[in-house]
Amino acid sequence: MSPRPWRDAWFDALYGPTGFYRRDEGPAGHFTTSAHGPLGAVLAEVVARLADETGVCRVLDFACGRGELLGHLHNLRPDLELVGVDVVERPHHLPSAIDWVRSPGGTGVPDELRDLDAVVLAHEWLDVVPCTVAEVDDDGVLREVLVDGAGTESLGDELSGADKGWADTWWPTTTPGDRVEVGLSRDLAWRELVSRNRTGVTIAVDYGHTRLERPTHGTLTAYREGQVTHPRPDGLHDLTAHVATDSLGADEVVTQRELLHRLGLTAATPEHARASSDPLGYVHALARTSAIAALTDPNGLGGFHWAMTRHTRDHA
Repeated sequence: MSPRPWRDAWFDALYGPTGFYRRDEGPAGHFTTSAHGPLGAVLAEVVARLADETGVCRVLDFACGRGELLGHLHNLRPDLELVGVDVVERPHHLPSAIDWVRSPGGTGVPDELRDLDAVVLAHEWLDVVPCTVAEVDDDGVLREVLVDGAGTESLGDELSGADKGWADTWWPTTTPGDRVEVGLSRDLAWRELVSRNRTGVTIAVDYGHTRLERPTHGTLTAYREGQVTHPRPDGLHDLTAHVATDSLGADEVVTQRELLHRLGLTAATPEHARASSDPLGYVHALARTSAIAALTDPNGLGGFHWAMTRHTRDHA
């Protein structure tokens, strides 16, 4: 493959006909997120509480992988209406009560998702919305980064237009070697998703950063079979970059740790006496405590940014 803009190669590698997210094993075959396993049960509790707080009875999980979080939600709260959205056909293992909508991938939001009254959760979606990658050359000029099929990079034309305007506003730099991951495509995708919700709350959950703490050399990386690898747009690797959450224009951005603590979820160890009186309950309580500890670790998952926009019928 000849060198081309990272954004184009990235999209094809993830969402093309043989892209990473269309593979049979799904994302869970390569990495674990907060939606998987015991962590997913606690995350489901958080989402259910947010649904109750906002007075809606539907949860739409956007870019939901194979529906792992929805399965936890169904077990916890079968009264909630659940909808999964992803690029693949409906997984066979999902309970029949869970609805499913196919997505085109990337920035695309399916046309049928309109006038929603829901908690719309986009968990680790924006970090895999391909964006323009740029780098400052030796003369202080910000140029688009190109990449070939092996992951070898080169510098292309000077960044211009809307992408340059976004960089000047949200990620200004003239230091040679500095990288910029232009968040314009993520901002537009987020605004489109927000526009589809009428009542409730729309949430983007991702590792992120703000203007005061932009990563000098960017965050673009790849994962395969549980390992961090060199970014290569070959369809065999997940490609991800952290999100400039301050440019989204959300009503509120908090860390996952802050949100869970606000909801009363803390990693309190269960009383040891329960081990004798209720050994199975004690084991379950320990597992839940461990999951909460992982989800609120400030140096790990607790550092996730939750960007939230709330909706009311008068403000929709």
